[in-house]
Amino acid sequence: QVQLVESGGGLVQAGGSLRLSCAASGRTFNNYVMGWFRQAPGKEREFVAHIMWSGGSTYYADSVKGRFTISRDNAKNTVYLQMNSLKPEDTAVYYCAAGPMFRLLRPPDYWGQGTQVTVSS
Repeated sequence: QVQLVESGGGLVQAGGSLRLSCAASGRTFNNYVMGWFRQAPGKEREFVAHIMWSGGSTYYADSVKGRFTISRDNAKNTVYLQMNSLKPEDTAVYYCAAGPMFRLLRPPDYWGQGTQVTVSS
């Protein structure tokens, strides 16, 4: 059974940084893509970034490009989201997601439980 467990959320001031982690277990992810989505209050869940488990190529939403970096540690089966220059509009619940490469998380097969990120102005 696949599990995605997020950690690292919290409260930070605008301009600050946070690093989210997603520990994945339950299968091999060699042909998978891992990603992050977020959902702000009253808004739909939106894509943030993804990374190919094999090869490590990445893709970002325009709203976070240049500020967020997604990475993975294959040995630890963990995906990270380094978030710098945070803005109040980045406030949301952040979800880790996973799915087969050919579908590029449209939609994901698996979701984590979410971690809250709050950016104060």
